[in-house]
Amino acid sequence: MLLCIDCGNTNTVFSVWDGADFAATWRIATDHRRTADEYFVWLNTLMQLKGLQGRISEAIISSTAPRVVFNLRVLCNRYFDCRPYVVGKPGCELPVAPRVDVGTTVGPDRLVNTVAGFDRHGGDLIVVDFGTATTFDVVAPDGAYIGGVIAPGVNLSLEALHMAAAALPHVDVTKPQGVIGTNTVACIQSGVYWGYIGLVEGIVRQIRMERDRPMKVIATGGLASLFDLGFDLFDKVEDDLTMHGLRLIFDYNKGLGA
Repeated sequence: MLLCIDCGNTNTVFSVWDGADFAATWRIATDHRRTADEYFVWLNTLMQLKGLQGRISEAIISSTAPRVVFNLRVLCNRYFDCRPYVVGKPGCELPVAPRVDVGTTVGPDRLVNTVAGFDRHGGDLIVVDFGTATTFDVVAPDGAYIGGVIAPGVNLSLEALHMAAAALPHVDVTKPQGVIGTNTVACIQSGVYWGYIGLVEGIVRQIRMERDRPMKVIATGGLASLFDLGFDLFDKVEDDLTMHGLRLIFDYNKGLGA
């Protein structure tokens, strides 16, 4: 079985691919201090509940938190007896190389989403990922990542607002009943929700104008479904996009004999 690990700035997701489907998915807070031994104790307990212990033989990692990668590598080497592929590192190739400025390092999560999005929807695609940052990834007709946009994430914006203005409370992200709030919490929720609706609409519109062609839009990330309520912002919301991309990149490298 294949262990796919997607390490973000806030959370790390572990999924087990059994050859036909993802048999289980678990999430843990990202912490660079967590050791390989701690990962294994936590993960092995969960795998036992699903009857998956002792069945991992391969692994692939995507990480936007560089300091976490070492312990994830040790986890795979020590407890699963395998050398993991790490997206963006030597020895892990992409089906189509990104076309960006020389010397530019593209986030592994963006590369993985590009591969997955192209596989499911083809090129001329915009992938919107609602994570710690809200990112827009542009996929060319041949499947290459050709650039995009990075904006502050929804929760990051709320946290910054709370920290900069002590009198304002920290609120949950939700779709408000109307635009005009009649109390402080409702005002903040409206500003964040409708503000990000406008952000997505505006950036997608500008990308389409710049590319001068129709562009499909898909969304992923924890808050994607919230911003899809009652709107035609996205052609599709894909909750498992990153894991699908990791599996595709793994299969591609195995096919190369890398």
